[in-house]
Amino acid sequence: MQDKIRAKLILEDGRVFNGFSFGAVGETSGEVVFNTSLTGYQEILTDPSYKGQIVTMTYPLIGNYGVNDEDVESSKPFVEGFIVKECSRVASNWRSKKHLDDYLKENNIIGIEGIDTRALTKHIRLGGAMKALISTEDLDDNSLSAKVKKVPALAGLDLVKEVTCSKPYFWSKEGRIKIIVLDCGVKYSILRNLAQSGCQVMVVPAQTSAEDILKENPDGVLLSNGPGDPAAVPYVVSQVKKLLGKVPLFGICFGQQMLGLALGGKTFKLKFGHHGGNHPVKDLKSGAISITSQNHGFCVDLDSLNKDNLEISHINLNDNTLEGLRHKNMPIFSVQFHPESAPGPHDANYLFGEFIELIRKHNGCKTTSK
Repeated sequence: MQDKIRAKLILEDGRVFNGFSFGAVGETSGEVVFNTSLTGYQEILTDPSYKGQIVTMTYPLIGNYGVNDEDVESSKPFVEGFIVKECSRVASNWRSKKHLDDYLKENNIIGIEGIDTRALTKHIRLGGAMKALISTEDLDDNSLSAKVKKVPALAGLDLVKEVTCSKPYFWSKEGRIKIIVLDCGVKYSILRNLAQSGCQVMVVPAQTSAEDILKENPDGVLLSNGPGDPAAVPYVVSQVKKLLGKVPLFGICFGQQMLGLALGGKTFKLKFGHHGGNHPVKDLKSGAISITSQNHGFCVDLDSLNKDNLEISHINLNDNTLEGLRHKNMPIFSVQFHPESAPGPHDANYLFGEFIELIRKHNGCKTTSK
């Protein structure tokens, strides 16, 4: 058996974790966060919202069902690095095509295993998400400490430009309702849910103007999830402002933050973010509680919003942060969590149906194939 390659993880506050390499070798950096999902590592790896971040899985055994061709949420993995307690070299699943270790090697993603992920998670909870660096080459603590200080902070970074599509494309040309998805880093499962709801789905780059979107005569526009600081993409917010009241809008995760900013609100950075498939959210209208899938490090500030025109539809039961908005006069609503899950529970999947119903009411049930 080949000897394991040593690797180190160093945080910006100087905390060092020693482990072993899997996946690619070299050095990588980003903001380190933790994800509490028990399964779904392939969906997490390929979620564009993780651009700029090193992801720690709190579940101790990762890779035991391998990697397949179906459970991807984008064209490639977007995480900057991957941290696990143990990477399984045995893949036992009938859909598995390759091992996780090989998959990361193919996509040049550096992983580290064998560290105490419980201690790392507690450290992040206390100190907050912070800059970090993984190295399989330079194992000198002083050298690594100097390097990690130079890593750019996530706040203020426009990462949308690195994950959005380069040109418009149709995900689905079938359907009586035409939806345009503004791609800030959209997950495939969002597009799948729209197509399964009977929608024609067109995806456009994040830089697309409101005028060009409206020229397509859509029945509705979905503002997608995405990575980085929402305040760092004013070019998206300015176009969302121009769409307000012109067409039904549905924002998901980063999309809610875009709407919040467009409606005059402010955003702020959460201490360690919400990442995982077990976040309880309360629907303030019905009182129902859903267990949701979440992945965001920023949030819309409740107190910054004009309550005369907006109603708070959902609240996070862990920290009482904003999880949903609805406009009182215009056909606009949004959620901070992921109704498409992937991975996670399907409690909030009904929201795609609500978007379709909102479009039908707004258009007087006259939606047709365009």
